[in-house]
Amino acid sequence: MSRPYLRHQSGRMFENNFLEACSRVHPSVPFIFYIPLTLALCVWGLYTGKTTVVMSVLFVPLGVLTWIAMEYCIHRYFFHWEGNGPFTRRVHEIAHGYHHKYPDDADRLVMPLGASIPLAIVIGGLLWLVGHPAQTLPYFLGIVWGYLAYDFIHWSTHHRTPRTAWGKALRAHHMAHHFATTDRNFGISNMWVDLLVGSGGRRSKRTEKEEATEGTRPEVSSGVTE
Repeated sequence: MSRPYLRHQSGRMFENNFLEACSRVHPSVPFIFYIPLTLALCVWGLYTGKTTVVMSVLFVPLGVLTWIAMEYCIHRYFFHWEGNGPFTRRVHEIAHGYHHKYPDDADRLVMPLGASIPLAIVIGGLLWLVGHPAQTLPYFLGIVWGYLAYDFIHWSTHHRTPRTAWGKALRAHHMAHHFATTDRNFGISNMWVDLLVGSGGRRSKRTEKEEATEGTRPEVSSGVTE
């Protein structure tokens, strides 16, 4: 499967100026907002005895794993679902289609607060209803920290040159999703989920050639199907 894309360009997502501004976010914003907030929540939970170090050691990693599962499912089943009508296609365009069309737009590589805050409120609210803060508080923190790792890794795969073998493999994995096999390689902050469920796909020769000749590509390109 392939879809058209434009390199090193940015486009308009909304006609409304306010919505257009809200759709753009500097990559540092999620970290500036969530890191102090979650660290304060962690300190408060430990200081007041709402949770413990032992519970945190157990449930923060479980929250991270939960985010990894959420990341994969959201990317595969929501971001890549286009539906059958103009409304669902527009939702797809806003949620993810734009990113595939303009993969180098630095202002749309992390989730805007207008999308992440409601999601965090829903998850946090459900966990609050469950109760048992000794477990659910560090579990929630793990989900948020897993999300922040995802945002950082996604930004890095698009705008940083990897220096490690893992970084190069992860970048190749994600670039193949963009430019060669958009119906494969849905794991962004990881590759092992794709390997586990059989949704991984190898890089195409076209993808390797494009990465090797970056800066000399035509402005409008299209992926190829292996």
